[in-house]
Amino acid sequence: MSVRLILVRHGKAAATWGADLDPGLDETGRAQAARMAAGLAVGAPRDLVVSPLRRTRETAAPLEAAWGLTARVEPRVAEIPSPTPDLERRVVWLRGVMAGRWSTLAPELQAWRASVIAALVGLSRPAVVVSHFIAINVAVGAALGDDRVVVFEPDNCSETVLDVVNGRLLLVEKGAEAHTKVL
Repeated sequence: MSVRLILVRHGKAAATWGADLDPGLDETGRAQAARMAAGLAVGAPRDLVVSPLRRTRETAAPLEAAWGLTARVEPRVAEIPSPTPDLERRVVWLRGVMAGRWSTLAPELQAWRASVIAALVGLSRPAVVVSHFIAINVAVGAALGDDRVVVFEPDNCSETVLDVVNGRLLLVEKGAEAHTKVL
């Protein structure tokens, strides 16, 4: 048995990762979310899972309205945890992480990666999961057996399709890519 997952990167945030700890969406992001929802809403409702961060919850809101349901908040699909709330230090830290490989990162980051994968393979019904750049890269990297932190650059509101088969992630289709401003 396989379970189809659609991982959606949140819409364009009102601030970069280095400028705000939890920004919502800007006008462009809200429009992206509406277009994404219009496309996905034509299919049968699926489970809807979001990270606890504002930009994912705001991205999922149009789908919640279309399907008449409330998204389930799953902390394990949130953004990669930063060792500091200091915005400038966060940017420097993330640049280093993004250039690396999971096998060389701190044990707590490897544990976070494992928790993202566990959250996704633990979904037992088809789902749309609204998440973040690095978390989506975790899923695609696991599906491809690629140890790099950044395997591809999912665009805002891109839809990456994976199947869960026998407790493993299998890549069906990468979402649209674009060099978006993460930092």
